[in-house]
Amino acid sequence: SLCQRMLLMYMLLDKEYVGFATLPNQVHRKSVKKGFDFTLMVAGESGLGKSTLVNSLFLTDLYKDRKLLNAEERITQTVEITKHTVDIEEKGVKLKLTIVDTPGFGDAVNNTECWKSVADYIDQQFEQYFRDESGLNRKNIQDNRVHCCLYFISPFGHGLRPLDVEFMKALHEKVNIVPVLAKADTLTPAEVKEKKIKIREEIEQFGIKIYQFPDCDSDEDEDFKQQDQELKDSIPFAVIGSNIVVEAKGKRVRGRLYPWGIVEVENPAHCDFVKLRNMLVRSHMQDLKDVTRETHYENYRAHCIQSMTRMVVKERNRNKLTRESGTDFPIPMVPGVTDTETEKLIREKDEEVRHSPSREPHEQTQHHEQHSEPEDPHLEPPPSADPHSKGS
Repeated sequence: SLCQRMLLMYMLLDKEYVGFATLPNQVHRKSVKKGFDFTLMVAGESGLGKSTLVNSLFLTDLYKDRKLLNAEERITQTVEITKHTVDIEEKGVKLKLTIVDTPGFGDAVNNTECWKSVADYIDQQFEQYFRDESGLNRKNIQDNRVHCCLYFISPFGHGLRPLDVEFMKALHEKVNIVPVLAKADTLTPAEVKEKKIKIREEIEQFGIKIYQFPDCDSDEDEDFKQQDQELKDSIPFAVIGSNIVVEAKGKRVRGRLYPWGIVEVENPAHCDFVKLRNMLVRSHMQDLKDVTRETHYENYRAHCIQSMTRMVVKERNRNKLTRESGTDFPIPMVPGVTDTETEKLIREKDEEVRHSPSREPHEQTQHHEQHSEPEDPHLEPPPSADPHSKGS
């Protein structure tokens, strides 16, 4: 921009200017040239508006070829993992957005451990990144780790359901969970407020660790601190999704048209859609990626390294025992024999080996005598030496 060019000209004319103040600009140019990536997972039962909200957030249509199943087909449907990737460009900044959907979650009659495939998928992305990071070519590593999970909570009922609790508890150590109260237009403002308080209390009661917004620095202005506090108080975000443009008060807006009025998606007085979008895209996208890298992935990486270290130590001890015993195979444990009896057997064997060299000459003598040739009875015995002979 013109201001940046003028600032650069002023810095170049300043004789006491060194130049490292331009490092943020260098990082900015390099990052813009490389582009950014972000992986967002949406989870929740069918019919809560997950697809509509995603399309509303990023102004795209990711579900063109989606096929809706009927009730009979959903009975036998299992939880699937589908990926939709789209490249978005805004003012020269490129974003590779990956949406991970979980169709079939919570739709079956028996939903026991239906979240396991979701947890396995997150671990698989961690494992793939760990393998790429530990490989030889580390320049172009593709990051498919899940940075955020929007979990949709049904507006019908009282607070969290058991399935909601089990899902979030199973995944809160693996991914940043952001709870979302779906279809907020089915509730009155008083009901939305009451349900938010109830859900926050139950999240704390069950020990669920959702994504925590970072604390503001002391030098931040008051407006930013107020916006951050409003974000924290908005959990779970009460959202409404719509890709339909309607006319309201002489202007065209995205919303839903009802007989009693229009619900505007981007109106903060109607829902928290704008707050959620600002949090995901404008203010906390990089922090979500940092928490994924520094906390969730590091925990997985540390667990893998500890497991590998234990395996190496166990193998090293086994090889050491093999070398000391002089065998080329591991010593099997005798079933039904305690460690004390095993040590006693080993000591007795050592005693036998220690005494075997002393018995060997005697055994060899006996063996030689037994195999010496017998004397011929027809041969005359040699003459005995005469003590009176001349040669004596």
